[in-house]
Amino acid sequence: MIQQQPNNPLHGKTLEMIVTHLVEMYGWEELGKRIRINCFRENPSISSTLKFLRKTAWARKKVEELYIDG
Repeated sequence: MIQQQPNNPLHGKTLEMIVTHLVEMYGWEELGKRIRINCFRENPSISSTLKFLRKTAWARKKVEELYIDG
């Protein structure tokens, strides 16, 4: 049985869904200004961003916070 998490805005969202939404909402250039990480600024792609965020907890946290606040 899957436990419901009504107070968790990230529940049911994959990292790929979050990044795709942010790219559609802000674009790569604006994301690079809001969160200063190279995967948003130099040759950005969903694939390279996901690889980086899965390895880098502080950057993933910033992306998730922007998604929640956005």
